[in-house]
Amino acid sequence: MKILAFETATEACSVALWLDGELYERHAIAPRQHAQLVLVWADALLAEAGIARSTLDAIAVGRGPGAFTGVRLAIATVQGIAMALDIPVMPVSTLAVLAQGAAAASAAPIIASIDARMGEVYIGQFERGADGLVRASAPEWLGSPAAAERYSAVGCGVGTGFAAEAGALVARLGLSPALVDATALPHAGDCARLAASALARGEGVTAEQLEPAYLRNQVALTLEQQHAARGLAKR
Repeated sequence: MKILAFETATEACSVALWLDGELYERHAIAPRQHAQLVLVWADALLAEAGIARSTLDAIAVGRGPGAFTGVRLAIATVQGIAMALDIPVMPVSTLAVLAQGAAAASAAPIIASIDARMGEVYIGQFERGADGLVRASAPEWLGSPAAAERYSAVGCGVGTGFAAEAGALVARLGLSPALVDATALPHAGDCARLAASALARGEGVTAEQLEPAYLRNQVALTLEQQHAARGLAKR
């Protein structure tokens, strides 16, 4: 099973290649450099593994929530590749990707949160299954940290949402600071891992069916940003 995965919904730019359980990955905190890096890294990973893009079985993508431009870049890039190769797309929640990164260290419920700016955070709650993969145990949500009472206070917290608003989410959920990693960012390797399991179950969508997950209404890109994303995907 060969899956190329992209995760650019945060300040981290991340690309990974899943090759029959072996993982190749490029990951860096690179604000405003995602567009310059994603396809260069993808080609480098394929070359490192010694496989052609035409042999891929699927493309995985962190579909958000997260930064609008980063989410749209990943969606457009993946659509372009998947359409050219006529292979399925595996959309994965960016919050699930973030939680998967913490799953190896915690069997307790995992609350993943990303700073959404404007005084709000994206939040998702996940449980680790017997296979080591996370599954959502509550709907994903966007709102003020002070209004996050719907989420369990038991478990650990990961993601930049726990640093937002002076750490208000940590206090609201009653989490011990020792159980919170407010610097954690999603990795494409975890996206690929979750996508591989979904592909094995026969899941996936066509490139045309792929939709981002913003959670926030009133989302729009400038024409310049849209053209840039489409142009990158066609390279």
